[in-house]
Amino acid sequence: MFVTGASRGIGLAIALAAARDGANVAIAAKTVKPDPRLPGTIFTAAEEVEKAGGKALPLACDIRDEQSVEKSVAETVARFGGIDILINNASAISLTGTLATQMKRYDLMHQINSRGTYMVSQKCIPHLLKAENPHVLNLSPPLDFDVKWFANHSAYTLAKFSMSVYAWAMAEEFKGRIAFNCLWPRTGIATAAIQNILGGEDGMKRCRKPEIMADAAYVILNKPAKTCTGNFFIDDEVLAAEGVTNFDKYAVSPGTPLMPDFFVPAEGARTVVGRT
Repeated sequence: MFVTGASRGIGLAIALAAARDGANVAIAAKTVKPDPRLPGTIFTAAEEVEKAGGKALPLACDIRDEQSVEKSVAETVARFGGIDILINNASAISLTGTLATQMKRYDLMHQINSRGTYMVSQKCIPHLLKAENPHVLNLSPPLDFDVKWFANHSAYTLAKFSMSVYAWAMAEEFKGRIAFNCLWPRTGIATAAIQNILGGEDGMKRCRKPEIMADAAYVILNKPAKTCTGNFFIDDEVLAAEGVTNFDKYAVSPGTPLMPDFFVPAEGARTVVGRT
Protein backbone atom coordinates (compact mmCIF):
# COMPACT_ATOMS: atom_id res chain seq x y z
CA MET A 1 0.00 0.00 0.00
CA PHE A 2 1.33 3.42 -1.04
CA VAL A 3 -0.26 6.21 1.01
CA THR A 4 0.34 9.91 0.41
CA GLY A 5 0.09 12.25 3.37
CA ALA A 6 0.27 9.28 5.74
CA SER A 7 2.19 10.87 8.59
CA ARG A 8 -1.03 11.79 10.41
CA GLY A 9 -4.81 11.95 10.27
CA ILE A 10 -6.89 9.96 7.82
CA GLY A 11 -3.92 8.71 5.82
CA LEU A 12 -2.28 7.26 8.92
CA ALA A 13 -5.57 5.75 10.12
CA ILE A 14 -6.00 3.93 6.78
CA ALA A 15 -2.39 2.73 6.95
CA LEU A 16 -2.94 1.36 10.46
CA ALA A 17 -6.12 -0.48 9.46
CA ALA A 18 -4.16 -2.24 6.72
CA ALA A 19 -1.20 -2.85 9.02
CA ARG A 20 -3.39 -4.88 11.37
CA ASP A 21 -3.69 -7.35 8.50
CA GLY A 22 0.10 -7.41 8.17
CA ALA A 23 0.24 -5.06 5.18
CA ASN A 24 3.39 -3.49 3.79
CA VAL A 25 2.87 0.27 3.87
CA ALA A 26 4.84 2.99 2.11
CA ILE A 27 4.35 6.21 4.07
CA ALA A 28 4.89 8.96 1.51
CA ALA A 29 4.75 12.41 3.08
CA LYS A 30 6.75 15.61 3.54
CA THR A 31 7.02 15.80 7.33
CA VAL A 32 10.36 14.51 8.53
CA LYS A 33 10.79 16.84 11.52
CA PRO A 34 8.20 17.42 14.27
CA ASP A 35 5.98 20.47 13.86
CA PRO A 36 4.05 21.78 16.90
CA ARG A 37 0.96 22.44 14.74
CA LEU A 38 1.16 19.18 12.79
CA PRO A 39 1.65 16.10 14.99
CA GLY A 40 3.51 13.15 13.52
CA THR A 41 6.28 12.52 10.99
CA ILE A 42 6.91 9.78 8.46
CA PHE A 43 9.07 8.10 11.08
CA THR A 44 6.55 8.17 13.94
CA ALA A 45 3.91 6.91 11.49
CA ALA A 46 6.22 4.08 10.47
CA GLU A 47 6.65 3.11 14.12
CA GLU A 48 2.88 2.97 14.58
CA VAL A 49 2.46 0.82 11.47
CA GLU A 50 5.11 -1.61 12.72
CA LYS A 51 3.49 -1.80 16.16
CA ALA A 52 0.13 -2.51 14.52
CA GLY A 53 1.57 -5.57 12.77
CA GLY A 54 2.61 -4.23 9.37
CA LYS A 55 5.88 -3.38 7.70
CA ALA A 56 6.60 0.27 7.03
CA LEU A 57 8.73 2.22 4.61
CA PRO A 58 8.95 5.93 5.53
CA LEU A 59 9.50 8.04 2.43
CA ALA A 60 10.21 11.77 2.36
CA CYS A 61 8.07 12.54 -0.66
CA ASP A 62 6.86 15.84 -2.11
CA ILE A 63 4.07 14.92 -4.52
CA ARG A 64 4.57 18.22 -6.34
CA ASP A 65 7.96 16.99 -7.53
CA GLU A 66 8.07 14.35 -10.26
CA GLN A 67 11.52 13.04 -9.35
CA SER A 68 10.52 12.72 -5.70
CA VAL A 69 7.44 10.69 -6.62
CA GLU A 70 9.33 8.47 -9.06
CA LYS A 71 12.01 7.81 -6.46
CA SER A 72 9.46 6.96 -3.77
CA VAL A 73 7.53 4.61 -6.05
CA ALA A 74 10.76 2.89 -7.12
CA GLU A 75 11.86 2.45 -3.51
CA THR A 76 8.47 0.98 -2.61
CA VAL A 77 8.64 -1.56 -5.44
CA ALA A 78 12.23 -2.43 -4.58
CA ARG A 79 11.36 -2.99 -0.92
CA PHE A 80 7.99 -4.72 -1.22
CA GLY A 81 8.02 -6.17 -4.73
CA GLY A 82 5.13 -4.14 -6.13
CA ILE A 83 2.16 -1.92 -5.35
CA ASP A 84 -1.37 -3.29 -4.81
CA ILE A 85 -3.12 -0.24 -3.39
CA LEU A 86 -2.69 3.51 -3.77
CA ILE A 87 -4.32 5.96 -1.35
CA ASN A 88 -4.31 9.53 -2.68
CA ASN A 89 -4.80 11.28 0.64
CA ALA A 90 -2.39 14.25 0.55
CA SER A 91 -4.26 17.52 0.26
CA ALA A 92 -4.03 21.27 0.82
CA ILE A 93 -6.87 23.55 1.87
CA SER A 94 -7.59 27.28 1.87
CA LEU A 95 -11.23 28.24 2.37
CA THR A 96 -10.89 31.69 0.88
CA GLY A 97 -12.85 33.66 -1.65
CA THR A 98 -11.51 34.98 -4.93
CA LEU A 99 -10.05 38.24 -3.65
CA ALA A 100 -8.54 36.64 -0.54
CA THR A 101 -6.84 33.71 -2.26
CA GLN A 102 -3.17 34.41 -2.82
CA MET A 103 -1.87 32.81 -5.98
CA LYS A 104 0.76 30.87 -4.04
CA ARG A 105 -2.08 29.26 -2.07
CA TYR A 106 -4.00 28.61 -5.30
CA ASP A 107 -0.90 27.00 -6.80
CA LEU A 108 -0.26 24.90 -3.69
CA MET A 109 -3.80 23.46 -3.69
CA HIS A 110 -3.74 22.63 -7.37
CA GLN A 111 -0.18 21.29 -7.32
CA ILE A 112 -0.99 18.91 -4.45
CA ASN A 113 -4.67 18.05 -4.81
CA SER A 114 -4.99 18.00 -8.57
CA ARG A 115 -1.59 17.60 -10.21
CA GLY A 116 -0.15 15.58 -7.33
CA THR A 117 -3.01 13.07 -7.35
CA TYR A 118 -2.75 12.72 -11.12
CA MET A 119 1.03 12.26 -11.05
CA VAL A 120 1.16 9.77 -8.18
CA SER A 121 -1.58 7.75 -9.89
CA GLN A 122 0.31 7.84 -13.18
CA LYS A 123 3.56 6.63 -11.58
CA CYS A 124 1.82 3.82 -9.63
CA ILE A 125 -0.42 2.51 -12.44
CA PRO A 126 2.25 0.40 -14.21
CA HIS A 127 2.78 -1.48 -10.95
CA LEU A 128 -0.92 -1.66 -10.07
CA LEU A 129 -1.59 -3.32 -13.43
CA LYS A 130 0.52 -6.25 -12.21
CA ALA A 131 -1.40 -6.65 -8.94
CA GLU A 132 -4.07 -9.25 -8.26
CA ASN A 133 -6.72 -6.90 -6.89
CA PRO A 134 -5.46 -3.35 -7.49
CA HIS A 135 -7.27 -0.39 -5.96
CA VAL A 136 -6.80 3.37 -6.08
CA LEU A 137 -8.75 5.33 -3.49
CA ASN A 138 -8.88 9.12 -3.65
CA LEU A 139 -9.93 10.98 -0.53
CA SER A 140 -12.16 13.36 -2.44
CA PRO A 141 -15.85 14.27 -2.66
CA PRO A 142 -18.81 13.29 -4.82
CA LEU A 143 -19.17 15.52 -7.87
CA ASP A 144 -22.15 17.60 -6.84
CA PHE A 145 -22.07 20.73 -8.99
CA ASP A 146 -24.38 22.83 -6.84
CA VAL A 147 -22.94 26.34 -7.00
CA LYS A 148 -23.08 26.63 -3.19
CA TRP A 149 -19.98 24.44 -2.99
CA PHE A 150 -18.07 26.83 -5.27
CA ALA A 151 -19.28 30.30 -4.32
CA ASN A 152 -17.18 30.92 -1.21
CA HIS A 153 -14.00 28.96 -1.98
CA SER A 154 -13.92 28.15 -5.68
CA ALA A 155 -10.16 27.49 -5.84
CA TYR A 156 -10.28 24.84 -3.11
CA THR A 157 -13.45 23.23 -4.45
CA LEU A 158 -12.02 22.93 -7.94
CA ALA A 159 -8.79 21.44 -6.60
CA LYS A 160 -10.70 18.79 -4.61
CA PHE A 161 -13.13 18.07 -7.43
CA SER A 162 -10.15 17.53 -9.73
CA MET A 163 -9.18 14.54 -7.59
CA SER A 164 -12.67 13.11 -8.05
CA VAL A 165 -12.73 13.76 -11.79
CA TYR A 166 -9.45 11.88 -12.22
CA ALA A 167 -10.78 8.87 -10.31
CA TRP A 168 -14.02 8.98 -12.31
CA ALA A 169 -12.14 9.14 -15.62
CA MET A 170 -9.46 6.59 -14.75
CA ALA A 171 -12.10 4.14 -13.53
CA GLU A 172 -13.38 4.04 -17.09
CA GLU A 173 -9.93 4.13 -18.70
CA PHE A 174 -8.71 1.14 -16.65
CA LYS A 175 -12.06 -0.61 -16.24
CA GLY A 176 -11.64 -4.31 -15.48
CA ARG A 177 -7.97 -3.81 -14.60
CA ILE A 178 -7.72 -1.29 -11.73
CA ALA A 179 -10.42 0.00 -9.40
CA PHE A 180 -10.60 3.76 -8.92
CA ASN A 181 -12.96 5.06 -6.24
CA CYS A 182 -13.43 8.11 -4.05
CA LEU A 183 -14.23 8.24 -0.34
CA TRP A 184 -15.50 11.27 1.56
CA PRO A 185 -16.78 11.83 5.12
CA ARG A 186 -20.33 12.89 5.93
CA THR A 187 -19.10 14.89 8.93
CA GLY A 188 -15.98 16.75 9.88
CA ILE A 189 -13.09 14.45 10.78
CA ALA A 190 -10.83 15.29 13.73
CA THR A 191 -7.63 16.20 11.90
CA ALA A 192 -5.07 19.01 11.95
CA ALA A 193 -7.15 20.87 9.35
CA ILE A 194 -10.07 21.09 11.78
CA GLN A 195 -7.81 21.93 14.69
CA ASN A 196 -5.88 24.67 12.90
CA ILE A 197 -8.30 26.05 10.30
CA LEU A 198 -11.93 25.11 10.81
CA GLY A 199 -12.79 25.41 14.46
CA GLY A 200 -10.12 24.54 17.01
CA GLU A 201 -11.03 22.46 20.06
CA ASP A 202 -14.75 23.24 19.83
CA GLY A 203 -14.74 22.15 16.20
CA MET A 204 -12.90 18.94 17.05
CA LYS A 205 -15.64 18.00 19.52
CA ARG A 206 -18.18 18.11 16.67
CA CYS A 207 -16.19 15.68 14.55
CA ARG A 208 -15.84 11.97 14.07
CA LYS A 209 -12.50 10.22 14.48
CA PRO A 210 -10.34 9.32 11.45
CA GLU A 211 -11.05 5.66 12.17
CA ILE A 212 -14.46 5.91 10.49
CA MET A 213 -12.74 6.73 7.22
CA ALA A 214 -10.19 3.97 7.79
CA ASP A 215 -12.88 1.36 8.42
CA ALA A 216 -14.81 2.46 5.33
CA ALA A 217 -11.64 2.38 3.23
CA TYR A 218 -10.88 -1.12 4.51
CA VAL A 219 -14.27 -2.32 3.27
CA ILE A 220 -13.80 -0.76 -0.16
CA LEU A 221 -10.25 -2.02 -0.64
CA ASN A 222 -11.30 -5.60 0.06
CA LYS A 223 -13.94 -5.59 -2.70
CA PRO A 224 -13.21 -7.03 -6.17
CA ALA A 225 -11.44 -4.39 -8.25
CA LYS A 226 -13.17 -5.52 -11.44
CA THR A 227 -16.63 -4.70 -10.15
CA CYS A 228 -16.15 -2.06 -7.42
CA THR A 229 -14.96 0.94 -9.39
CA GLY A 230 -16.08 4.43 -10.38
CA ASN A 231 -17.91 5.09 -7.11
CA PHE A 232 -18.18 8.13 -4.88
CA PHE A 233 -18.53 6.62 -1.42
CA ILE A 234 -19.60 8.37 1.81
CA ASP A 235 -18.00 6.86 4.91
CA ASP A 236 -21.07 6.02 7.02
CA GLU A 237 -23.01 4.75 3.99
CA VAL A 238 -20.24 2.22 3.31
CA LEU A 239 -20.32 0.99 6.89
CA ALA A 240 -24.12 0.97 7.12
CA ALA A 241 -24.19 -1.31 4.08
CA GLU A 242 -21.94 -3.67 6.05
CA GLY A 243 -24.40 -3.75 8.96
CA VAL A 244 -22.93 -1.06 11.21
CA THR A 245 -25.73 0.68 13.11
CA ASN A 246 -23.95 2.38 16.03
CA PHE A 247 -21.70 5.23 14.98
CA ASP A 248 -21.23 6.70 18.45
CA LYS A 249 -17.87 4.95 18.78
CA TYR A 250 -16.52 7.19 16.03
CA ALA A 251 -17.60 10.45 17.68
CA VAL A 252 -14.94 12.55 19.39
CA SER A 253 -17.60 13.71 21.85
CA PRO A 254 -20.61 11.34 21.79
CA GLY A 255 -23.88 13.25 22.03
CA THR A 256 -22.44 16.48 20.64
CA PRO A 257 -24.08 17.57 17.36
CA LEU A 258 -21.82 16.70 14.44
CA MET A 259 -20.34 19.20 12.02
CA PRO A 260 -21.43 18.36 8.45
CA ASP A 261 -18.63 18.25 5.90
CA PHE A 262 -18.60 20.12 2.61
CA PHE A 263 -19.76 18.63 -0.68
CA VAL A 264 -22.15 15.98 0.69
CA PRO A 265 -25.41 16.18 -1.30
CA ALA A 266 -28.62 16.38 0.68
CA GLU A 267 -30.91 13.36 0.57
CA GLY A 268 -33.21 13.66 -2.40
CA ALA A 269 -30.90 16.12 -4.14
CA ARG A 270 -30.50 16.04 -7.87
CA THR A 271 -28.34 13.33 -9.37
CA VAL A 272 -24.67 13.47 -8.51
CA VAL A 273 -22.25 12.52 -11.26
CA GLY A 274 -21.24 8.89 -10.93
CA ARG A 275 -22.73 8.41 -7.47
CA THR A 276 -23.74 4.88 -6.46
